Amino acid sequence: MNWYVKRTGQALFTLWAVASLAFFLTRQMPGDQVATYVDQVIQNNPEQDPEIVRSNIVEQLMIDPNAPFHEAYIAYFGELLSGNLGWSIEAQKNLNTLMAETVPWTLFVMALATFGLFGISLALGAIMAYKEGSLFDLSNTLLGMVTTSIPYYVAGILLIIYIGYPEGVFTQYFPVRYKLPDGVDPGFTLAFISGAIRHATLPALSYVITAYGLLALSMRGNSIQVLGEDYVRVAQLRGLPDRRIALRYVGRNAVLPLYTSLLLSIGFMLGASVILEQIFVYQGVGYWMDRAVQYTDIPLMMAIFLMITVSVVIATYIADLTYGYLDPRIKSGDEGEAY
Repeated sequence: MNWYVKRTGQALFTLWAVASLAFFLTRQMPGDQVATYVDQVIQNNPEQDPEIVRSNIVEQLMIDPNAPFHEAYIAYFGELLSGNLGWSIEAQKNLNTLMAETVPWTLFVMALATFGLFGISLALGAIMAYKEGSLFDLSNTLLGMVTTSIPYYVAGILLIIYIGYPEGVFTQYFPVRYKLPDGVDPGFTLAFISGAIRHATLPALSYVITAYGLLALSMRGNSIQVLGEDYVRVAQLRGLPDRRIALRYVGRNAVLPLYTSLLLSIGFMLGASVILEQIFVYQGVGYWMDRAVQYTDIPLMMAIFLMITVSVVIATYIADLTYGYLDPRIKSGDEGEAY
């Protein structure tokens, strides 16, 4: 029990430290942030009074950027603990509402990429292990090394060039812009579901192409190691079917070390979405993070930064708590410390 309390404390401390760091860094940004917001509003609406605009902006912000450091810090955490992320000047929306509208789209792309990535990697790595030394093994090893060295955003651009723009069947089924077809409203309809999947396919495929090689090679190495274990030889001597040995003995044990990688990949995908969603004009979390940086929208920037951090911390926390249950050979917590 003490181990679980310790891990929970570490997770909470990490969240506090990152939130404090985000607050400190944004406070150190040069210039008058409120004045920047006022200039942006006046450029779009020259007839408005700058003083009135400034007063309205200060009221909308979660904290006053010009308040003393300690007062702003206390107000900042008070708002966070109450569940208020603040107001986005660029989006002209409450950040709680904006996050609720954008996070599901990014998570949808991540889910497609995660299932595709691990499905292909695990199956391919296992087959490579069983065909060790064959042409299939060598060619896929080389291909995996090459694709792993390609940045995900380069893969996205190549997909747009060779699939999105040439006239043909792929152009119709795999759009390269936006998250939904024109004229389709969100709802539990075939047009919405199929449109969302088709628009998310190429961004998700950009992750899969550039990440599957490393995981497939890891699965290959784990499978080869498991194939050399005594319990696998015993199972073969007992005459158990090859399919049962492959699934229950080899595959099940070879997959376990990749479980943590599955959860930690969430953080990588969230970070990668900042660039990838710009390429595909996919209005998720990454798209708004880029706009926050471009237009110096500090509250929006901090909200997305915190959301990414919380996702990574939660994923790591879940991995720590559940790995011992998935692999009984690994003892965690107080039991592990006793051995």
